[in-house]
Amino acid sequence: MALPTSIELQIVRPDRLLVHEQVDEVEIPGSEGYFGVLPGHTPMLAALAIGEMWYRKGQEKTYLALAFGFAEVLPDRVTILARIAEVGHEIDIARAEEAFKRAQAQAIQKEHVDYEQARLDLMKALNRLQVASRLLGGRVGHQRMPPPQG
Repeated sequence: MALPTSIELQIVRPDRLLVHEQVDEVEIPGSEGYFGVLPGHTPMLAALAIGEMWYRKGQEKTYLALAFGFAEVLPDRVTILARIAEVGHEIDIARAEEAFKRAQAQAIQKEHVDYEQARLDLMKALNRLQVASRLLGGRVGHQRMPPPQG
């Protein structure tokens, strides 16, 4: 059997199908770290972490902010079911910056702080800003966010 030459990519979030197209390569933020997918990849199921995902068609890359959910990888198809998924050009930068400031303020409070929730909120906001900044030609930083510990 011949290896597939492309990947059918589907990204679904609770309110809609976000992406459905044939692509050449995908990089996904898994809970155990980032992983790449090319046509013919071994089947697997992975939990998603908060992070930047991209897919490539030819020389063009599209970036998305993802958080929570699952990725099913088959030799010719990748299906991502994500609680949060936003394409870079759909991210409201001002809103993301405000969410980041709120999360920072919550994290430094001295009383009644849910530190894990504050950490997750900071990571989600920073991830959205990183993905959105790619459209502006800049980077907020290209370090990858580590998966949650524990």
